[in-house]
Amino acid sequence: MKVYIVNLSKVIVLSLFFIAVFQSKNVEAQFNRYGGMHGKGQYEPYKYDQNHPAYKDIQKELSKGRDHVESKVDYGTQYPTSGPHYPYPTAPGFYKKIQPLEKLVHSLEHGNIVIYFDEPRKNDIEKIRSWVDRYTGDFDGVIAVPSKGLGKKLVLTAWQHRLELPQLDIRAAFFIDAFRGRGPERPVR
Repeated sequence: MKVYIVNLSKVIVLSLFFIAVFQSKNVEAQFNRYGGMHGKGQYEPYKYDQNHPAYKDIQKELSKGRDHVESKVDYGTQYPTSGPHYPYPTAPGFYKKIQPLEKLVHSLEHGNIVIYFDEPRKNDIEKIRSWVDRYTGDFDGVIAVPSKGLGKKLVLTAWQHRLELPQLDIRAAFFIDAFRGRGPERPVR
C-alpha cells in the first residue's frame, strides 16, 4: 500500500510539473504573438456584433499607434482611443481631478475602460462607482475621470472604441463587458 501511495504521489507531482511547463509555454507564445509588452505584434480587436442595438452607437477608430513618449500629445480629440502615450498608465479608480490623456491612453492599451463624466445624475454616479469598485485589475479595470463640459453626458473609451451617451443607460454595461480586458498590450479575456 505504501509503494502505491508513493508512486501515486510521484505521478501527481510530475503531472503538476508538466501542466505548469505547458501553461508557461502557452503564456509565452501568446505574449510573443502580440509582440511583447510594447511590440508591434498581431493585435486582433475583439469582434462584436455591430448590428446589435446595444453596440450600434459605438465608434470604431483606427489605431494611432502605441509608442511611449515623454511629452504632451495632441490627439485631436478630448477622448482619444489610441496613440502615443506616457510610459505610466493611470491606475483603475474613481478620480475627482482631471487626469493626463497620455496616461489614460496607456490605460486603454492595457485593456482598461475610461469613463468621462461631468455632472451625471446621482444614480449614474453610483453605478459608475460600482463598476470602478468591481473592476480594479491593471489590465481589465475601470477608470472614471471628470471632463468639463459634458453636463449629464458620458463618454466611454476603450482601445480604438468610443461610446458617447446622453446619460447612462444599458449600452454602457455592454461596452464595458465587450472591451474590458481586451487592450493590445496584454489581453486578459
